[in-house]
Amino acid sequence: MQASNSAKAGVLTAALPYIQKYWGKVVVVKYGGNAMTDETLKKAVMSDIVLLSLVGIKVVLVHGGGPEITSTLKALGIESRFVGGLRYTDEETAKVVQMVLCGKTNKDLVKLIAGSGGKAMGLSGLDGCMIQAKKLEGEVDLGFVGDITKIDTEPILATMNDGYIPVIATVGADEKGQVYNINADTAAAAIAKALGAENIILMTDIQGLMRDVHDPSSLIPAVEVSELEALIKGGVATGGMIPKVRCCEDAVLGGVKKAVMIDGRIEHSILLEIFSDEGIGTMIYKGA
Repeated sequence: MQASNSAKAGVLTAALPYIQKYWGKVVVVKYGGNAMTDETLKKAVMSDIVLLSLVGIKVVLVHGGGPEITSTLKALGIESRFVGGLRYTDEETAKVVQMVLCGKTNKDLVKLIAGSGGKAMGLSGLDGCMIQAKKLEGEVDLGFVGDITKIDTEPILATMNDGYIPVIATVGADEKGQVYNINADTAAAAIAKALGAENIILMTDIQGLMRDVHDPSSLIPAVEVSELEALIKGGVATGGMIPKVRCCEDAVLGGVKKAVMIDGRIEHSILLEIFSDEGIGTMIYKGA
C-alpha cells in the first residue's frame, strides 16, 4: 500500500514542473475529430480542459462541428458538398453552419465543461467582431467559406479575465455582415497567434505525422518548421493532414512557441501532452 501511494504521489509531483511552466500561459486547443463524437472521449476532453484551467493555465477551446452540420443538412434535405477537404458553403448552408456551431454545438460544450466543474463562456467569431473575414479566393469557388483578415482578441481576453474558459465557434463575418464558414484549424492557428499563445494543440484522428500511416512506429515525434515543406513534397503529409500541417506552420512562424498534433482518440491525450517530457503526437517548433 505504501509503495502504491508513493507511486501515486510521484505522478502528481512529476506534473509540478509543467504546471509551473504553463501557469498563466495561454494554450489553444482545437477540438474536433472522433473526440467530438464519442461521448466518453468528450467527457474526458472537457475534464482535461477544466483541470488545466484549475491549475492556472489559460485554455481557449476552439471547435468546429462537421458531423453535426452534415447530419443537420441531411435532415433539412440539403446536400453536403466538399471540395479539397473544405465544405462548399452556399447561402442556405451558411445559415445551418451558424445555427449548429454557434447554437447547439457551442452550448453543448459549455454544458459539458460545467458538468466537469468548470466555468465556460460560449462565443463565436461573430461576437464582438472577433473573427473578421473575407471570401476565400482560390482555384475553385467554395461559396461562403472565409479567409481570416483579423482576430480581435478583446472578447477572448475579457472572458478569460472574468474567470471563464472561452469556447469559440468558428464562424466569421465581413464588414457588411456576411457570415462565413471558417475552417477550425485555420481559426485556431490565427487565434493562437493573436493571443501570443504558448502552445496550440490540434486534436486529430491519427497519432500525428507518420512516415507510413499504416505503421504506428513511424510516428515523427518532433519536426522543425523548416522541414515541413520537404515532408509535404515527399508525400509524408498528404490529404487532410496538409492543411493541419500548414496551420501548425502558420502558428509557429507567427510566434506560438510550439504546435502539436495529437491523437484525440486516446483518453486524456491533452494531459499526456502538457504534463510529460515525451508528450504525445507530433510537435512542430521553430529552430534556433
